[in-house]
Amino acid sequence: MRILLLGDLVGRSGREAALKHIPELRASLRLDFVMVNAENASHGFGLGPDMAEALFAAGADVITLGNHAWDRREIVPYIATEKRLIRPLNYPPGTPGAGACLAVLPDGRKVLVAQAMGRLFMDPMDCPFRAMEDLLTRHKLGVTTHAILLDIHAEASSEKMSVGHAFDGRVSAVVGTHTHVPTADHQVLPGGTAYVSDLGMCGDYDSVIGMQKAAAIGRFVRKMPGEKLSPAEGPATLCGAFVETDDATGLARRMEPVRLGGRLAGVMPSL
Repeated sequence: MRILLLGDLVGRSGREAALKHIPELRASLRLDFVMVNAENASHGFGLGPDMAEALFAAGADVITLGNHAWDRREIVPYIATEKRLIRPLNYPPGTPGAGACLAVLPDGRKVLVAQAMGRLFMDPMDCPFRAMEDLLTRHKLGVTTHAILLDIHAEASSEKMSVGHAFDGRVSAVVGTHTHVPTADHQVLPGGTAYVSDLGMCGDYDSVIGMQKAAAIGRFVRKMPGEKLSPAEGPATLCGAFVETDDATGLARRMEPVRLGGRLAGVMPSL
């Protein structure tokens, strides 16, 4: 199975890059599945239902959120009915929506997508390890599903790496999101799980993690609340990863970075 995983879409620039390139990449990479993190798609904070619908129409199969899941209030009734949109699995019981989605491809293959949120330097949450362990009691890679993808939305690379190693061999891929900077540690772990600490953002890299520079710098210099942060609107770099899995086992055969357009040096997988 050929899978594209895209990091946080930030603002209009990131959305437009995803809407433009997802259809092209589905064709050129002969993709079977596309996962997109879009918690920053609406002016940098949250996701609107109309934006989710546009991403699905462009070819996203599942959309993940994160700590900005509820920044747009209208997403609450939408997530209750749209199973392809998921928020972190380890939100407390009773939180709207679901933390995992079992998608069925046109050819009948199944892909389980889950998201967990880290706890180090983040808001208090239930344990992401325990939440994922519970999910895996109901789904077994290579038995009940052909691939399992985990978006670990966390601040600390140590926590993300710990999640990757904890579930090595039991999921197809563990990919980090949230920090908006692509890391260079793409690898297949010893047990066969593809791993990267952060996919990076889809947005304008002439910025401070996707936000306009002056206001972001001012907050550090003055140590006082300043003007509201707004997304940078220059040309976006589409950032993510390409994973190819074995349909028999669900484990990863390879993982390669994807970077397209904007300021960062381009990288595309070889087929």
